[in-house]
Amino acid sequence: MKKLNWFKQISNNGKLERRLSLGEYKRAVSWSKYLVSSGGAIKSNGFEQEDESEWSADMSQLFIGNKFATGRHSRVYRGVYKQQDVAIKLVSQPEEDRELALMLENQFTSEVVLLFRLQHPNIITLIAACKKPPVFCIITEYLAGGSLRAYLHQQEPYSVPPNLVLKLALDIAWGMQYLHSQGILHRDLKSENLLLGEDMSVKVADFGISCLESQCGSAKGFTGTYRWMAPEMIREKKHTKKIDVYSFAIVLWELLTALTPFDDMTPEQAAFAVCQKNARPPLPDSCPMAFRQLIRRCWSSKPEKRPGFDEIVRILERYAACVEENPDFLTTFEPGNGGSFGCDRGCFGPRKTASRD
Repeated sequence: MKKLNWFKQISNNGKLERRLSLGEYKRAVSWSKYLVSSGGAIKSNGFEQEDESEWSADMSQLFIGNKFATGRHSRVYRGVYKQQDVAIKLVSQPEEDRELALMLENQFTSEVVLLFRLQHPNIITLIAACKKPPVFCIITEYLAGGSLRAYLHQQEPYSVPPNLVLKLALDIAWGMQYLHSQGILHRDLKSENLLLGEDMSVKVADFGISCLESQCGSAKGFTGTYRWMAPEMIREKKHTKKIDVYSFAIVLWELLTALTPFDDMTPEQAAFAVCQKNARPPLPDSCPMAFRQLIRRCWSSKPEKRPGFDEIVRILERYAACVEENPDFLTTFEPGNGGSFGCDRGCFGPRKTASRD
C-alpha cells in the first residue's frame, strides 16, 4: 500500500471525543458480572477451526464506557480491554423469536471467524470475542473518528475536497481489494460500516452478514441495506464479488455529495427504482470526470461490466500519483483518446490545462 505524500490531514469539524481515563472505565460496570467466562466454543462450518484461546476474551479485563452506536439488535460501547481502548459490540438474542435468535448467533459466529483471519491496515482489527448466549460480545480496536456516514453528515453538501475524496476512496478500495483476495464478500458496504481514525484513515467494519464467495448462494431472505444494495441482491439472485463494487460506487457518490442516497424515497421505493427503472443517485455537475467515469462503471446494472477492486485500486492509485505531481489534477482532468493522463504516470486521456493568472 502506497503512502500518499500529497495528502495533508483534514480533521473533522470540531474536536474528536476526548479519551476517557482508565479510572472512569474502572468506575463503570465490568462485564464479567454478566459474562463470567469465555462462553462456548465458536465454530463455523466451512472455515478452518481456529485456536479459540487466541481470541477468547478474558471478561474480567473488560470495562465498559459510553454507548456510541445502536443497531437493530446490537449496542456498541467504548471501553477498555487489558488497558487498550476498544469498541465493544454487544448482541442480545431475543427470547421470543427463536428464528431471529439463531440468525443473530450465526451472524456473530461468521463475523468473529472472518475477522480472526483478516489482517490489513484498512480492515478493523479483532481484539477478542465472547459467546455466552443470550449475549454475544465482539471486541475490536476503537477508532476515534467514528463512522464515515457521521462525518459526512457533518459536512455541507458537495463540500468534501476532491483530493480527500480520493484519499478516503483509496483506503476503502485497498480494504475491499484485500477482502476479495481472501475470497470474502462484505455484502453490506456502506458509509455507516466504514470507520475513521484520527488521521482520517478508513477501515472496513461490520462483517455480520459477510460470507465466503463459495458459500454465499442466493440472497433470499437477505438483510442488507437497500439504498446501497446491488440490483441482483434486491432481486435475491445469486451474487458475486461485484455486489460490493456496486456498493462502493454508492459510497463514492456519498463522498462526493455528503448526502444520503435516494433520500427522497423510502428504502423500498429506492429498491424498486434501482431494479425496475435502473435508477441511480444523480451525479452532481461538480463531480470530477475522473470519478464520474469510475462510478458509472461500478454501478452498472450488469455485474460483469463492473470492474474488480484490483482494477479500481490501479485507477485510484494512478489518480493519486497524478495528484502528487499536480494537486489540481482531479478538477482539471478530462478524458480523451490517445492523450496523456495529465502526468507521467499513465494514460486515460488528455488533461485540460488550468488557467493561471
